Amino acid sequence: MNEQIRAREVRLVGPEGEQVGIVPLERALQLAADVDLDLVEVAPMARPPVCKLMDFGKFKYESALKAREARRNQQQTVIKEMKLRPKIDPHDYETKKGHVVRFLKAGDKVKVTIMFRGREQSRPELGYRLLRRLESEITELGYVEAAPKQDGRNMIMVLAPHRAVKASAVAATASRGGPRDRAGDESAAPEADETAAVGETAAAGDTGLAADTSGE
Repeated sequence: MNEQIRAREVRLVGPEGEQVGIVPLERALQLAADVDLDLVEVAPMARPPVCKLMDFGKFKYESALKAREARRNQQQTVIKEMKLRPKIDPHDYETKKGHVVRFLKAGDKVKVTIMFRGREQSRPELGYRLLRRLESEITELGYVEAAPKQDGRNMIMVLAPHRAVKASAVAATASRGGPRDRAGDESAAPEADETAAVGETAAAGDTGLAADTSGE
């Protein structure tokens, strides 16, 4: 910037973006001084380097404001978890599907876990069918990011909201004056932490889980 520039000549851009052309460095510095602006190198690797006349202090301030605004409007992706049993009854299934729908509408990913007990472990197709059913019923809101996979006694599938659904959630959050109040949602965890937050999930023994039957 200014006297720190070492090139003998520069391609000069005016304060409004107009092309001045290639001029000697001394001439560019003089033009900057005449209009009380800084001469800032914006493309130092070009030959000759490109410099622009600008108020550098104002430029840094406005850039910081834009970055802060972008961070305020950004909605972190979180992962919620929903646990089901392969023999869940219809009413409980609809209740839990409602939670999944609500999570997706909020722009969150959902880790759906089917928990197998006892003899159920020999019937993985029960869990697979349940996950595929759920997938088909939320297709307007999301898609399968991670296909169903057996993990010990559990079968796991990850759902993610469609881009348009997430954009709508971000816009709704911004219109309410900023990011969601995460203090009130301890189930939310940043995706970067790779922690599946358990928010409003059904734990073993929850009323949403169907009782095991020894006949299976």
